[in-house]
Amino acid sequence: MCGIVGWVDFARDLRREGAVLRAMTATMSLRGPDAEGVWLDEHVGLGHRRLAVIDLSTGAQPMTVEHDGAAIAVITYSGEVYNYRELRTQLRGLGHEFRTESDTEVVLHAYLEWGENFAGHLNGMYAFGLWDPREQALLLVRDRMGIKPLYYRPMPDGVVFASEPKGVLAHPQVPAVVDTDGLRELLAFTKTPGHGIYRDLREVRPGEIVRVDRSGLRARRYWSLTPREHTDDRDTTVRTVRELLDDIVQRQLIADVPLGVLLSGGLDSSVITALAARALAAQGAGPVRSFAVDFAGQTEHFQQTGMHLTPDAPFVHEVAQHVGSDHTDIVLDSPALMDPLYRAGVLTAADVPPALGDMYTSLYLLFRAVRERSTVALSGESADEVFGGYAWFHDPAVIRADTFPWMAAIRGAPGDPQPPSLFAPDLKLDLPGYQDAAYRQALTEVDHLPGESPEEYRMREMFYLNLTRFLQVLLDRKDRMSMAHGLEVRVPFCDHRLVEYVYNVPWSLKSFDGREKSLLRAATADVLPASVVARRKSPYPSTQDPAYERMLADRTRAVLTDPGAPVRALLDDNRARALAGAKLEGGALAAARRSVEMLLGLNEWLSRYPVRLELN
Repeated sequence: MCGIVGWVDFARDLRREGAVLRAMTATMSLRGPDAEGVWLDEHVGLGHRRLAVIDLSTGAQPMTVEHDGAAIAVITYSGEVYNYRELRTQLRGLGHEFRTESDTEVVLHAYLEWGENFAGHLNGMYAFGLWDPREQALLLVRDRMGIKPLYYRPMPDGVVFASEPKGVLAHPQVPAVVDTDGLRELLAFTKTPGHGIYRDLREVRPGEIVRVDRSGLRARRYWSLTPREHTDDRDTTVRTVRELLDDIVQRQLIADVPLGVLLSGGLDSSVITALAARALAAQGAGPVRSFAVDFAGQTEHFQQTGMHLTPDAPFVHEVAQHVGSDHTDIVLDSPALMDPLYRAGVLTAADVPPALGDMYTSLYLLFRAVRERSTVALSGESADEVFGGYAWFHDPAVIRADTFPWMAAIRGAPGDPQPPSLFAPDLKLDLPGYQDAAYRQALTEVDHLPGESPEEYRMREMFYLNLTRFLQVLLDRKDRMSMAHGLEVRVPFCDHRLVEYVYNVPWSLKSFDGREKSLLRAATADVLPASVVARRKSPYPSTQDPAYERMLADRTRAVLTDPGAPVRALLDDNRARALAGAKLEGGALAAARRSVEMLLGLNEWLSRYPVRLELN
C-alpha cells in the first residue's frame, strides 16, 4: 500500500517543477515509509511513496514500460491486485514480457493490452494515476468498492491528484477552503460520492475512471451495483458464498511481509481469522497472528445497550484458542484516547475532523500497535453492509423511514429526546435538508428488477444505501487510520465478486433463519465456535469508561470558555454549554457524545489545520 500524487498541466513545462512534486509527495510519507520516487515529463509529474508488500526488491515506482527507449506508459499506484498472477500468465501468453514480480507492472501491461477496458480485469483494492505519453492522457482509476482513496482537483490546464486531500492541498495553487456545502458534507454523517469536502476537490468515485487530456476531463463508471436475477437455491447459495470466501481469503494472504488479522470476536472478523488460519495451515505457514482492541476497565464498566449486548474480550479469546492463533490484546485507556498528541495524529491522517471521536483514536492506536508486528492485516469490515448485519436491516420502523437507515436508527423512535443543534442559527446549515437531498439523489441511482415485491424493492434500496454511502465512511476511516502507520489493511468482504453475488440474493434468502447475516453464518459455522455463531451483532467498541466522559466534558468546557477558540464562531453558545453540562442517558447520551466529539474535532481542525471557512 502506498501514497500517490500527480500533476498534469498542458500549458506548463513540469520538468522545472520538481520541488512542487517533491513537496506533494512528502505529504504521503506515512502511507509509504519505505521508498520515494518522482517522475517528470514535459506536461506531467508523478510522485510515489512506497509501502513495500509484494516484490520488495524490484517494485519501485513510479513505474514505466518503455518501447525503443521511450516510455509508453507510466504509473503511480497504490493498492493490491489479487489476481495479478493469473493476469501476468494471460498477458505473457499474449506476448508481454515482465521484468519484475510486482502487481504494478501487471496493471501497466493490462492497460497496454486492453486499453481503458483494463480496469474490468482487475480484482483488488487500488487507486492509481496512469499516464499515456502517446495519447498525452492521464487516467485516474479507483477500485470498485472505494477501498483505496483518490482525490483530484481540476485546474485551468489539467489536474492535481493525490491519495489524500493533503497531497492536493500541498500544491501552491490549491487553497484549503471549505464552503457551506463542504461543512454540510462534513457534518451530515453520510458520504456523497465524489465530494471532497474542500472547495473544488473531488474524489474519484468507486468503480470510476477519470480521463484527463487536452480536451478536458471526463469521468465514466466501469462498475456499479447492478440487479440480476438470482436463481440458486439456498444450499447452492450458501455453498457459493463459502467457496468465494475461501478463494478471497487465500488470495489476500499473499504478501512478502508479516501479515495478521484484526479480531473483534464478532462473526465477521472471526470468519476471516478462521479461514486465514486454515489457509495458512494448508500452506504449512504456521499460526495466523490476530490482534484485538480492548479498553482498560471495559469489563467492569460494560453496560448493555441496544447495540452492544456483550463485551468482546471473552469471544476474542475463545476464537483465538479455537483457531490456534498467535494472539495479542491491545488495551487502551482513556488518557491515551484523549491525548492531544494522538488526537492531532488522527486529524493529520484524516484531513478533516473525525466524525466518531474515540472510534477514530482507538483505531489509530490499535493500528500503531499492530504495525509493530505486521505490515498487512485482514479485516472483517463491510460484512454488515454486504450480508445485512446492522439492526436497521431488521427494524420495520427504520426500514419504512424515509431517510438513510442509520439516520433513522440514530434518531430512535418518534418522541425520543434529541440534543439540539450546537450551531448558530445564522449559519443556515439546514443539515436535515442537505441529508434529505443526498438521500433522494442516492435513491435515483438504484436499479430494480421488473416485478420486485415492495419488500424486495425497499431492501434493495437499503443495501444500495449501505454499500455506497455508509460503508464509504468506514472504509475511509480504516484506510486513514491504518496508513497513518504504514499498515495495509485488506477487506476480503469487499471483493466485488462476493458483493455482486450477495447483492442479488433476495432478502428472504439473506435472512432465511430470521437472524442477521443468515448466509454468512450458514456458510462458515463449521470453522467457528458455537458461541460466536450464535452471537448477536456488536459494532466496533466505544469506551464506556466514565473517566472518558468526564474528560470529554472538561475539554468541552475549556473550549467554551476560551475566547480564542475558533469553533465558537460557529456555535450557539447557550446550547453548547447546556449540552456540555447535561446529564443524559441512552440514545440521547450517544447522540450528545457525537456532538461533543465533533465540537472538539472542529476546534482542533480550525486551530491546527491550514483551512479557511468561507460560509455564505
